[in-house]
Amino acid sequence: MQTKVNYTVLVVDDEPAIIDFLKYNIQKEGYKVYTAMNGQEGVDTALKMKPDLILLDLMMPVMDGIEACHLIRGNDSSYQPVIAFLTSRSEDYSQVAGFEAGADDYITKPIRPRLLMSKIEALLRRLSYGTSQMPQEEIRGIAINREKFIVQRENEQIILPKKEFELLEFLISKPGKVFNRDEILSRVWGNETIVGERTIDVHIRKLREKLGDDYIRTIKGVGYTFVNSEK
Repeated sequence: MQTKVNYTVLVVDDEPAIIDFLKYNIQKEGYKVYTAMNGQEGVDTALKMKPDLILLDLMMPVMDGIEACHLIRGNDSSYQPVIAFLTSRSEDYSQVAGFEAGADDYITKPIRPRLLMSKIEALLRRLSYGTSQMPQEEIRGIAINREKFIVQRENEQIILPKKEFELLEFLISKPGKVFNRDEILSRVWGNETIVGERTIDVHIRKLREKLGDDYIRTIKGVGYTFVNSEK
């Protein structure tokens, strides 16, 4: 795993005071920090500097965080940073929209420095997820390349945001096994992360849209399973 000084963080927010606060506290812990003042500048900086983690304000001028996240996720399948939205909004619909855009997590403002760094460390730990496993696995025509962060179905390359990739990787690790919601949240999102009730449902729906409906089955009242054989 990389040391802190090797990790880079991009902070995108239209409020200078918030940028200064976040930059100061993150740099103090040894991370390199880039900043941007709006969504378009954030996208440009992200694609140029390729930071490991992006803290992205939801509501910004020029381009909001949702659109910026969409553009970052869709530009290059080989670059999939961890993305967390910064928001003071708690409405359910904004979280769903963020996860659909490819966000990995939410950080609610205002946030205390110690909690901020705890969240950042938890988010960055996800970058090492699965590095000790075999680099590629194929089941039912779905091939997961962990080194290149690529999913292929037959000859089609499918672009997945990091959280969708990790969720699919977890389910496919034991085809036929039913994973309950607590197992999925703990393994894919981590114990330090607090996410809404609909988080898993949103990600499962997005995976089905991209892979097809026949791969992931819902076991009502229990959880989800990757179907290991065709009907």
